[in-house]
Amino acid sequence: MSAQRSYRYYDLVMAAFVTVLVCSNLIGPAKIAQVEIPGIGPYVFGAGVLFFPISYIFGDVLTEVYGYARARKVIWTGFAALFFASIMASVVVALPPAPFWQHQAAYEIAFGNAWRVVAASMVAYFCGEFVNSFVLAKMKVAQGGRHLWKRTIGSTIAGEAVDSALFYPLAFYGTGIIPNEALPMVMVAQFFTKTMVEVLFTPATYKVVAFLKRAEGEDYYDRNTDFNPFKLEP
Repeated sequence: MSAQRSYRYYDLVMAAFVTVLVCSNLIGPAKIAQVEIPGIGPYVFGAGVLFFPISYIFGDVLTEVYGYARARKVIWTGFAALFFASIMASVVVALPPAPFWQHQAAYEIAFGNAWRVVAASMVAYFCGEFVNSFVLAKMKVAQGGRHLWKRTIGSTIAGEAVDSALFYPLAFYGTGIIPNEALPMVMVAQFFTKTMVEVLFTPATYKVVAFLKRAEGEDYYDRNTDFNPFKLEP
């Protein structure tokens, strides 16, 4: 991969990825939603689960078009943005409120994630995104670029499985917030929901990938790529 080559839309895709990542982690977790599914009954889920998988879709697009190394830079950029957002939220929540401002309790509920939840989220994101990108890159080479839907869905299944398997035990095991015996059920439900979002977005993913490949003149295959996640340069 040429480190000197520039792309028209790479930075825009990076910005979209980071925006979705930060918003889904900062805004979504504070609300637990419930919808009624005909024939099944009420389904309870964290609101952020509807939008967090979109970051995996952008990760798929980045790896498919630009290759693993450039996707790796975006994953690290997202990690830095998420870390800064967590620090900023902690500082702002900790600042003493003015006597006439009566919304501190609500603000703490919305943005005062405990350190354990924040740390678990960042570990799960880091591992899940790199697994997603790695699996997609390997599948693309193995399949000769055919069957995009297989690798977008397959890589998301792998990445989201790692994400869910790490996040919930790290964040909630032994806390009493979610009973330990209920954690597997919650993990499976969240994993299923996130994967279904990827499946539903597959037609849109196809269109975006096709557009970027034409516009950028790029369709990268990671045949000789160094997959070390801690290497930032191409």
